Amino acid sequence: MISLITVSAATAQSDIAVTQLTLDHCRTLALQNNKQMKIGNEKVKAAGYQKKEAFAAYLPAIDFTGSYIYNQKKLALFDSDQMLPTKSFDIKTGKYEYNLVTNPETGMPVKGPDGQYVPSTVAMIPKEAMEFDIHNVFFGAVTLTQPIYMGGKIVAMNKLTGYAEELAREMRDNEAQNVIYAVDAAYWQVVSLNAKHELAVSYVNLLDSLDRNVGLMLEQGVATRSDKLSVDVKLNQAQIDLVKVNNGLALSKMALAQICGLPINDSYTVYDDLTEVSTDAEIATRYNMEEVYSRRHDLKALGLGVKIAGQEKKVAMSAMLPNVALVGAYSFMNPNSYDGFKNKFGGAFSVGVAVTIPIWHWGGNYNKYRAARSQQTIMQLQLEDAKEKIDLQVSQAAFKAQEALKTYEMTIANLGKADENLRTAQIGFREGVVTADDVMEAQTAWLKANSEKIDASIDVHLCDVYLSKVLGTLNQ
Repeated sequence: MISLITVSAATAQSDIAVTQLTLDHCRTLALQNNKQMKIGNEKVKAAGYQKKEAFAAYLPAIDFTGSYIYNQKKLALFDSDQMLPTKSFDIKTGKYEYNLVTNPETGMPVKGPDGQYVPSTVAMIPKEAMEFDIHNVFFGAVTLTQPIYMGGKIVAMNKLTGYAEELAREMRDNEAQNVIYAVDAAYWQVVSLNAKHELAVSYVNLLDSLDRNVGLMLEQGVATRSDKLSVDVKLNQAQIDLVKVNNGLALSKMALAQICGLPINDSYTVYDDLTEVSTDAEIATRYNMEEVYSRRHDLKALGLGVKIAGQEKKVAMSAMLPNVALVGAYSFMNPNSYDGFKNKFGGAFSVGVAVTIPIWHWGGNYNKYRAARSQQTIMQLQLEDAKEKIDLQVSQAAFKAQEALKTYEMTIANLGKADENLRTAQIGFREGVVTADDVMEAQTAWLKANSEKIDASIDVHLCDVYLSKVLGTLNQ
């Protein structure tokens, strides 16, 4: 039964208190508190917002534009008063004729010094009548733009952002597996050093017991001073090794706490030990690689990258196609000229269609398209290369897992022999037929066998996790 009592997580997301950490608990804490996982979650959100932004391009855009301008002078159409000739209706001709000054003697129109006929009557337009106050000009417009055909760019961008959102999720899940693998490595390192600490304590106790026995034998004259010194040196070295193991254990627990987001100085224990490692599970030598590909988040991310590159190619293609949009607007200004020229606001609606047809850009748009096409080819080649590397990765991981199990089985056998050798040496020492050096040699062999068994059992766990990771079956 796991006790969940005192140690609290460092972040606000973790309100679980623990004194004993299980592997699953460590994984949960790490996934909650890991900064890269938080970054991954934010990237998923950002990709979702970009997807919504791309969808908005299907809908009409409504904008408002306003401006104000101050002008120093008024607008004048004439530089002076204008004298315009007039016409009268002539019954004889049935037409309007200019009213001109005539010579009383001849009755002919009179010309002025400039060679133009002199009108007898004029209509005067004062200069002030054609001046307009434009000191303060206000303008505003509400426009509506509805895309009709953008060369396929809007459709491509919506697909692209959809793939980008999936890509962000796959990258986040891939990072989650990396975090889990790091947690497992740190967790089993703590378990390993716990076991080695217990082993070091047992080894010190063995040497301490031998040291006392040799001391008694020295007092009785059946052992030499050299025997006692040899055991003392071995005991001192074992005590130094015990201190090193304690320091290593403390540092490894700090590392695990940091990965889990716990205060690094908190005291805790781990639930697992190395009392038993199952060797019944058989490791396959061949796998259905298509299923492996479908489970690998990094490979799915590369596949999405190929799709994104394909949509980017379509976006580049759209720059060479016509764009059609419906445009509507309501514009208003002051002064306005809709009904004379008055210093008040007046406005009107307008509707039209805007068409843009690319004609010649010196190959710029086409080269952009070709670059996008090459990028898609690059992404496809990267995907194929990754599949080949995954094939090798799976084969190597399976081989290492098999090798770890075989090594563990051999260390179990060696440990049994080392236990029997130590037992025999201790009996022989008590009977006086075996020297202290022989006992210490047997103890050293026993220590080595136990240490190798600990390392092998840890290797079994880590190889199993790594195999699950490369197969895409690592449980998150």
